[in-house]
Amino acid sequence: MRAARAKDAALQADAAPFTGYAKSRIKLPPIRFGEDESLGERIARLRKLRGITQQELADRIGTIQVLISDYERDRLRVTAEMVVRIAAALEMTTDELLGLKKVQPNAKPSRKILRRLEQIDMLRPQQQATLLRTIDDTLPAWRGEVRRRGLSAPPRHTF
Repeated sequence: MRAARAKDAALQADAAPFTGYAKSRIKLPPIRFGEDESLGERIARLRKLRGITQQELADRIGTIQVLISDYERDRLRVTAEMVVRIAAALEMTTDELLGLKKVQPNAKPSRKILRRLEQIDMLRPQQQATLLRTIDDTLPAWRGEVRRRGLSAPPRHTF
């Protein structure tokens, strides 16, 4: 009789729904990537480099913006599945996302640049001409600075 009860209890335990993984009690520091950069900081930098907002990234991988924010601030550890999803959404390999390989430049312009071009397109022709002259005057100075300093790209500016 006692063996039958133990067997029934074991069967019920097997039938119980899985409630999730136990939270780890080990507090590990975030892994630093290259230039003193955590995985979350790297995700944020690469996302911005691609011109994608946190909401757009969340939509692409099927999650919510708050999770992307938590990943980027290293408040949540990124699972292997999320690394794959984020890499696909950013159109790069997981090795590039994790810093194991150099990130290949994106062949198409970033969304940030495309949004700016749309705004320029809405200007009056005279305003467009003035803005384009300013850009044309600025680019050669950047190229000269790049050559002088031995950089691979013009200095980055946030707009």
